[in-house]
Amino acid sequence: MPAANDLRKGQAIRYNGDIAIVLEVMHRTPGNLRAFVQAIIRSIKTGKSADVRFTSTEKVELVDVERREVEFSYQDRDGYYFMDPTTYDTVQLDEKLLGGAKDYLVENMKVQVLYAEDRAVEVELPSTVTMKVVESAEGVRGDSANNVQKPAKLETGKIINVPLFIKEGELIKVDTRTGSYLGRA
Repeated sequence: MPAANDLRKGQAIRYNGDIAIVLEVMHRTPGNLRAFVQAIIRSIKTGKSADVRFTSTEKVELVDVERREVEFSYQDRDGYYFMDPTTYDTVQLDEKLLGGAKDYLVENMKVQVLYAEDRAVEVELPSTVTMKVVESAEGVRGDSANNVQKPAKLETGKIINVPLFIKEGELIKVDTRTGSYLGRA
């Protein structure tokens, strides 16, 4: 079994008899104290996140995680539906599992789904997505101070800040990690 020092984001571990996904890992060495690993993990059964500490030499049990690439098909009141492009099977995931990823899902978008013990546990988005601006106020001529931005509503309903020159109907690139505008597509 590996030590807690070897933990990485995206790994699945067995913690208190439950499987949990590691969301963040920080190695800490405070002043005169011994080093420890502080991790934020999310339980698969309950979906709740917890902040836990391990000594740097403490052993953790890793659980095998399988990654499958799927395409987003559609969404209805029951959940979000994805298609496996190799087997053409449809996979339904609920909104709670997707979390903030649902704001970036556009039709036919490829995403990675992490499976632990044949159960979907997390959705990984690409780092950037191309989305259409569906609603945005007009920029006023003469508003040319440095980095002036305006709110814009995207096709998924997410609202982000964009530069004044972006108009309705344009395709833009959005960073899925920060939710910020990157440029025109």
